[in-house]
Formats: sequence, C-alpha cells, structure tokens
Amino acid sequence: MSNENFEYKTAMERLENILERIDNSEMEIDELAGAVQEATELLRKCRQILLATEKNVQEALSGLDGETEAGT
Repeated sequence: MSNENFEYKTAMERLENILERIDNSEMEIDELAGAVQEATELLRKCRQILLATEKNVQEALSGLDGETEAGT
C-alpha cells in the first residue's frame, strides 16, 4: 500500500471515529471544538490526496491519448 493510500485510509478512519462519537453523543462539549478542528484538517488532507490522485490519473490518460494519436 502506498504512503498516500495509507494516509488517506488512516484519515478517513479517524474521521469516521470522530463522526460516530458526535452522532452517539459520546463527546463532551469541551472536546467538540477540537474534534471539529481535527476533522477539518483531516478533510483538507484527504482532499489534497484525492486531487493529486486525480491529476496523476488525468496525466496517465492523456499519455495514453498521445500514444493512440501517434499510432494512427
């Protein structure tokens, strides 16, 4: 598993844990602000990973398009 996959999976698991605790009212009000801040940072990290992955996929596909056009 790549480092980005590991980071994404870990961040998503932590987000799910935070949301579950909020949904189940397991979080004290004093913890809520910190949890929301952590969740925001985790979402930002996941978004960056997804955007980088999307860019890599688009570059790979455009490389294939170039190969196809060159072959015709």
